[in-house]
Amino acid sequence: MTQFDGELSPPFEIVEPAAWRAPIIFNSPHSGSVYPDEFLSASRIDLPALRRSEDSFMDELISGLSDRGFPVVRVNFPRSYVDVNREPYELDPRMFSGRLPSFANTRSMRVAGGLGTIPRVVGDGQEIYRERLSVDDAMARIEVLYKPYHRALRRLINKAHQAFGTVVVVDCHSMPSIGVSRDEPRRPDVVIGDRYGTSCAAVLPDMVEETMSRLGYSVGRNKPYAGGFITEHYGNPASGLHTIQLELNRAIYMDERRRERSTRFAQVATDFVVLAEALAAVPLDDLGPFQAAAE
Repeated sequence: MTQFDGELSPPFEIVEPAAWRAPIIFNSPHSGSVYPDEFLSASRIDLPALRRSEDSFMDELISGLSDRGFPVVRVNFPRSYVDVNREPYELDPRMFSGRLPSFANTRSMRVAGGLGTIPRVVGDGQEIYRERLSVDDAMARIEVLYKPYHRALRRLINKAHQAFGTVVVVDCHSMPSIGVSRDEPRRPDVVIGDRYGTSCAAVLPDMVEETMSRLGYSVGRNKPYAGGFITEHYGNPASGLHTIQLELNRAIYMDERRRERSTRFAQVATDFVVLAEALAAVPLDDLGPFQAAAE
């Protein structure tokens, strides 16, 4: 399949403000909820089960930020179909009939867990497909959906970087309120991921923690989520390129069982505006690019 019959048109959307408030991009790569018919037909599980992998309504929580001067990016196809927060070819050979290209990364931890670029399982470990997929199908999804998204995101990042000399990508996700393991402690309201201090200047996670704590949220860092491919790939603080991942506990804004917005939804969206303004107040000089220290 190389054409998506209009079901996934557009596959992603970028809403730029008339005037940028700051070089801060809000990105929602996992909130897509448009499921192609052929995907549903090929799945051994039903739509409610597939949707357990979604960061449901995350795109809606940040959508109003474009009116405040911040560009917003949202992906419309589901992560269980193609996951843009992976390397382009993290693929599990057990899923496919035929041989994968030699450049495919078949041994990553994410592939081992069933959560590669074309996932084998949904978030709670249920197998997605009845039968093996063709390699051509996987390549088509990557060429038509994954790669255009990343080209567009890169263009937006470069535009901000050229205009301001620096850029911050806030990669917005949500997490189940309870982990798979019973041994995992209670999850905080917000988890900040900065790849253990490598994907952005320290002032950014500090500002997020300070702001969200002041608004009444409990905040953790890098556990259980330190940031995925987007955070790692686009973050280069020395060059003034910063990425930070935010994982929002779903229980604070939605009914997880019914997959419905809760009464706190509007307040959480308002709090994202407060957070965006706090990040915009960080002086650009604090965000580089930074010269290497002299020997």
